[in-house]
This record gives sequence, C-alpha cells and structure tokens, in this order.
Amino acid sequence: MKLGKYGVFTFTDVMAPDELANLARRVEELGYSTLWYPEAFNYETMALGGYLLQHSEKLIVASGIANIYARDAAASVMGHNTLNGLYDKRFILGLGVSHSPLVADVRGHEYSRKPVSTMRAYLDAMDQAWEAFGGAPAVKQVMLAALGPNMLKLSGERTLGALPYNVTPEHAGIARQQVGADNFVCTEQKICLTTNGDEARAAARDAMTPYLPLPNYFKNWFRLGFDESDLENGGSDRLMDAMVIWGNTDDIQAKLQAHFDSGAGQVVIQPIRPDGQPGPDWNALEALAPEA
Repeated sequence: MKLGKYGVFTFTDVMAPDELANLARRVEELGYSTLWYPEAFNYETMALGGYLLQHSEKLIVASGIANIYARDAAASVMGHNTLNGLYDKRFILGLGVSHSPLVADVRGHEYSRKPVSTMRAYLDAMDQAWEAFGGAPAVKQVMLAALGPNMLKLSGERTLGALPYNVTPEHAGIARQQVGADNFVCTEQKICLTTNGDEARAAARDAMTPYLPLPNYFKNWFRLGFDESDLENGGSDRLMDAMVIWGNTDDIQAKLQAHFDSGAGQVVIQPIRPDGQPGPDWNALEALAPEA
C-alpha cells in the first residue's frame, strides 16, 4: 500500500452528505492518496468509511481514529473485511483508545488507565476473531493512534504503523525509532494558509481548544518540551505555532518537510480555515496538491 507524501484530515462530523461526497471526490481529484477522518460525535466510523469509499475510485480512506470502546474486536474485524472486500482494499482501520470524556461521559464505559495493555488485548481479540472467521488476510490494514513510546512500539509490532496527532516534527523522529524502519509513521499537522500571525493564532486557538484539557495530548507535549504555562489562556503562541503552522505556501511546505526529515513517511495535513469556520480550507489543499 502506497500512502503518498501528503494525506488529508478534516472533521467530517460537521459536513452534510453532499459535502462528504464532494470531499472524497475533490481530495482524489487534487491528487492526494489518502483521506483520514475522525470518529467523534456524529458519524459512525464504518458507515462513513463506506460512504467516502463509494464516492471515490482510487482514494485510500482511513479512520483516524475508530474508537475501540465503540465496538468489540470482532465488529472491527468485520468492518475491516467488509470495506476492504467491497472497495478493492482501499480502507485502513485506524484504531485508538480515544479519551476519557468520549468514553466514560459519552458512551458510559469505564476508561482504562492502562491504554497500551488495553490496546494489546484488543488486537489479540481481533486476531482471535480473524481465526474464527476463517483466517486473517495477508495484510491486516490496521494502524494505531499513538503518541507515547510504548503505544508507538506496539503499533510497529502489531500493525502497519502509527498515526501520531497534535505532534511536532521532533516527535516524528521518536515515532520512527519506536515503530521501526519498515512501518508507516503518518504524522498529522494542522496548517493555516495565511501570512497574518494574529489571524493564524486565533484560528489555531479555535481548533486547539478541545485538545488542551486532554491528558493524552498535554502529557505528550510536556515530553516534547512544552510545559503547563503553554496550556494557559487558550494556549501559548509557541504551542499554537507548533500545532498549526502558517505562512505562505513555501513557508508551510518548508515546515512540513521537517516532519519528513525527522522520519515521517506521510504527513497528514489538516487545513484549517483562516476565518476559523468549520470545514477544510480548499485554497490550502489546492496550493499543496502538486506536492501530494
């Protein structure tokens, strides 16, 4: 499977059916190989994956991520097999442990304090389900949302690789060491196509507000050299500039290259609009498309 230089990530929960169909078609027409989408509050991940695959021809569609608390391991295996069987092996099942508010508060499940052990047990159960269903495919098109070294290592040992989210280029080097040379490291990076720093940081704070209170993220930022002061007052400028890179097309391309230089195999760009409104910034996607 060839994922291409740039993947695209956007929040699909806010998009109507016609917008979702246009998203898949247009991302493919622009030359991007991979479309990543989340599972949060609206669309169910397998159903949405099928819809996006239906409205594309060659595009790889990847859940980024499917919440393991949302379905048992056998259901994940069935979803993986169904979408890849119906759509020419174009689906990647990205799995993650999600976050306590989305698990305990929204779904009413107990959130494990041992995420790596929980994920390992889930992957074991998936293997058991594959055997029960007649055997695993030659390639299990599964990846993990991973930030810390142990989850990164697990992603390299048991899946195609890792999708680190809300990270810096330095993290790509850490991820590569843990995941291994032959597995995927697909680092997500938010971008904002504007040369106005105030505008970019305002949009960044809007985009980053949901993530600042989540321990999975801020503990990883602390490992990368940020501290508690970077979480205050909506996030420091240095944290915002790291999480949402901005400038003209050349500026952004240079900053994206730093991920590749550190070890990323694909950079998953999330193009946020300078006006802070929901939906992808098509101007940014069009500007970066020739490099995809």
